[in-house]
Amino acid sequence: MLAVRLPKDIENRLAELASQTGRTKTFYAKEAILAHLDDMEDRYLALSRLENPSKRISLDEMEKSIDVDS
Repeated sequence: MLAVRLPKDIENRLAELASQTGRTKTFYAKEAILAHLDDMEDRYLALSRLENPSKRISLDEMEKSIDVDS
């Protein structure tokens, strides 16, 4: 369960969209979150890796370590 407080203008736009389409405000809120969640996760993962770098290896090194014929 998630409760979100939205500015009145966004709430009004969401309500109008829901009214015009016969869908619920929850449906559109969920769609908006899902549309952006992957990008936000990728962004925070990239920032985390920049702030906490770990050992990196090249593709050649990785292939040799798992004995892949190139």
